[in-house]
Amino acid sequence: MTVAFSRAATETREVAGEEPGARRRRRGGRADLRRQRVAAWAAVAVIGCFGLLPVYWFVVTAITPDGAVFRFPPRLFPTSVTFSHFTSLGHNAQLLRYLLNSAIVSLSTAVLSVIVAAYMAYAFSKFRFRGRSTLMYTILASQMFPQALLLVTLYALFNAYHLLNTYFALILSFSTFTLPLCVWMLKGFFDGIPDSLIESARIDGASRWRTLHSVVLPLTRPGLIAAGLFAFVRGWNDFIFALTLSGPRTQTLPPGLVNTYIGEFQTSWADLMAASLAVSVPVVVAFAFLQRYLVAGLTSGAVKG
Repeated sequence: MTVAFSRAATETREVAGEEPGARRRRRGGRADLRRQRVAAWAAVAVIGCFGLLPVYWFVVTAITPDGAVFRFPPRLFPTSVTFSHFTSLGHNAQLLRYLLNSAIVSLSTAVLSVIVAAYMAYAFSKFRFRGRSTLMYTILASQMFPQALLLVTLYALFNAYHLLNTYFALILSFSTFTLPLCVWMLKGFFDGIPDSLIESARIDGASRWRTLHSVVLPLTRPGLIAAGLFAFVRGWNDFIFALTLSGPRTQTLPPGLVNTYIGEFQTSWADLMAASLAVSVPVVVAFAFLQRYLVAGLTSGAVKG
């Protein structure tokens, strides 16, 4: 019994001697984890301020009276608020025309890009033909060139065929820039569809056309939505092509807002901010509802393409 008691006492002293060191290590680990969390949240706060501060100032300018817009020093929190800049938008018939033009051009660009890209991506994914890889990478390489370099060529081409100042010129020019990414995005979705499923449809008597439209396309609906959203936003936000290739009748919102509120001697900043904020709402709402499809499409195209 004496020997057992001595052994227990020895083990107790050893454990007691080890506890402070282990406790210090645990405390150090928790402290390091706490510092990492604080650093991560601090980085998120800095990045969030960097990204959201311009948006906040955008909103503040839109609700600030005209006489207080150029006040110096500027105030982070406005002392007086007005919504007259928003209410006046409904009475601007020209602005509503720009909004309609943007909707027509953007939706048409999205539909055309998705239709053409779906057939191209399916051919690249499920067919093997000579020059396939070269053509695929050539399409992707077209994204490496600045789009403004093609503006002079497109202007001369549309002018020769009397297509300037038409919706068709804008839709066609926007589609040429959205197609490469849409093709690669959809190809990633088509690569994920097993060939055995397509072979089963062929065995059941379905033609290639019926297999594509009744079997494959319904399974790639997220990719089609992602490609359509990308093309829509591209057509909605373009400025330089819409300014150069369109006229007063077909001009879209980005150049229309500039021509309406920015003049040679005076700029209506509050009205411009209010109009820009109002016309951004449709895109923000659409992106909020469909962003998961866009992320899935970009991820699929990046991993499987």
